Amino acid sequence: MTVEQRTIKKILIANRGEIAVRVIRACRDLGIQTVAVYSDADRTSLHVRYADEAVYLGPPPPRESYLIAEKIIQAAKKTGADAIHPGYGFLSEREFFSQMCQDEGVIFIGPGPHAIATMGDKQTARETVKKAGVPVVPGTEPGMRDDELLDIAPTFGFPVLIKATAGGGGKGMRAVYKAEDLKESIASARREAESAFGNGDVYVEKLLVGARHIEFQVLADMHGNTIHLGERECSIQRRHQKLVEESPSVVLEQDPDLRRRMGEMAVKAAQSVGYVNAGTIECLVDKDRNFYFLEMNTRLQVEHPVTELVTGVDLVKEQIRIARGRRMTHTESFLTPRGHAIECRVNAEDPYSNFMPSIGKISTLIPPTGPGVRVDSGVYAGYEITPYYDSMIAKLICWGEDRSEAILRMRRALDEYTIMGVKHNIPFHQNLMSSFSFMAGKFDTKWVEEHFSMDIYEDAPTEQELETAAIAATLYAHRQRQLASQVVTRNERDTSNWKWVGRYERMHR
Repeated sequence: MTVEQRTIKKILIANRGEIAVRVIRACRDLGIQTVAVYSDADRTSLHVRYADEAVYLGPPPPRESYLIAEKIIQAAKKTGADAIHPGYGFLSEREFFSQMCQDEGVIFIGPGPHAIATMGDKQTARETVKKAGVPVVPGTEPGMRDDELLDIAPTFGFPVLIKATAGGGGKGMRAVYKAEDLKESIASARREAESAFGNGDVYVEKLLVGARHIEFQVLADMHGNTIHLGERECSIQRRHQKLVEESPSVVLEQDPDLRRRMGEMAVKAAQSVGYVNAGTIECLVDKDRNFYFLEMNTRLQVEHPVTELVTGVDLVKEQIRIARGRRMTHTESFLTPRGHAIECRVNAEDPYSNFMPSIGKISTLIPPTGPGVRVDSGVYAGYEITPYYDSMIAKLICWGEDRSEAILRMRRALDEYTIMGVKHNIPFHQNLMSSFSFMAGKFDTKWVEEHFSMDIYEDAPTEQELETAAIAATLYAHRQRQLASQVVTRNERDTSNWKWVGRYERMHR
């Protein structure tokens, strides 16, 4: 198959904050010029400072700036940009924007409109992957009326989950544990979905109790190569919003065959829609280690750095490489990660007041550094956190030879991280990293909401748990000593050669 090689000399980043800075850095490495776009609230943002050019979009609300596709296209044409990178959020998963780029002769660094349309609608995605033999969570068909949902939902057995067919991030989502709550939950989910996405369609699926959220990073190029780059564990969530991600997953580390089967499923799901570029297949894994397709995110994920650290692959560079029509750097799936990586999302919110968002000016900012520590951020001392956008301040990512070292480095990095002027959730992450359940890998998607508290620490470990921890610590310490040991043999003589030469000269004067 012959694929046209395309030239990209300038890229417009249709986003803001840390992801815009991340893309700009990848472009600089590749010698590609960059164009930033910004609203009134982002005039002094880092992505505007770092880009070669910047184009003003409009007022702070996204619907008046970052979500106006026509303005983005105009900015690309005005500056002579060959391509547009959408980042995540905003227009990244809108099929019409991908189509507009094609129609205007601008390269969209992401999948085509068909793949976005198919996988962007959760119900259509479920039906598509089912035809390809991919297991899905039992649920209703798309486009059902309320009375139909009320009749069918109880057949799955409670609890059930109502989900908006469009969008994500927990919007339009309701967990229902009793039949009498079903009608009102459907109505409120529809209202929220309509408000957030302009689409009030919802569906109902079985809620898996005690499930873990595990996703696979996939890459596909225009030459027919589709691979996965291993998994990410994303079960530490609150209200369906991810807080901490890590790679590899504790569960899949214990079951390589499950990793292989889930990886094959992820590749098959991507191939079912002819997917090209970077994407993520999200799954739920129940207590019995049965896995089910959840959805596909047709874009770069917030948590992509943990995959980069354990594979050594720069995902943004690969996205650009694929968009140019070239083959991916790697064409074989990654089955064995190198070390372990953990990401903590540092948000401007108060963990002691039900994670209430915090706004204001950052007066002091001292990010952590050192071996195995990476900070992806778009803020600086003097930067103002506004109410218009996501509350994320930065992503703190730590890598270690194994999970224990990654946790220890994360603790150290969190202790070093100093942010003043706004409230933030670093104390939450500090408590989490010291949690017995987290250290043991014993958690699910509901663990933070149902078992974790900022005020009440977990019960002390049992005698058996202490014994297990002591054995693990001993083995880890022994291994570290082995790695650090150096055998030093004594010289054949009892002193240095220089002294022997001196004695010899004195004796023969």
